[in-house]
Amino acid sequence: MVKFLNPQARTAIPIQAYELRKDIRAGGGKGVTVALLANGFPDSELFLNKIEAALKARLPHISTKLWNKGNPGSSASEAMLKEISDTCQVAIAAYGH
Repeated sequence: MVKFLNPQARTAIPIQAYELRKDIRAGGGKGVTVALLANGFPDSELFLNKIEAALKARLPHISTKLWNKGNPGSSASEAMLKEISDTCQVAIAAYGH
């Protein structure tokens, strides 16, 4: 007999559901700008270019903007995060490999 164990620990902090969402499909993405944030690992920007192509193939009116932190060991700067939040409605962050 095999016994499976759940690796999740009990927590005293209640789980909060992630409820931020935006329907980007309306009008083929018209009026929506998606931030693409590469973390600086090799190929993270290349991967986001492929995400951009897939988004635009599916949603021809969507806009995208690409940022690259440049260093996977550091956080995105406050200025970069402000620019992203001021100009985009959706953000996708990606790791390279």
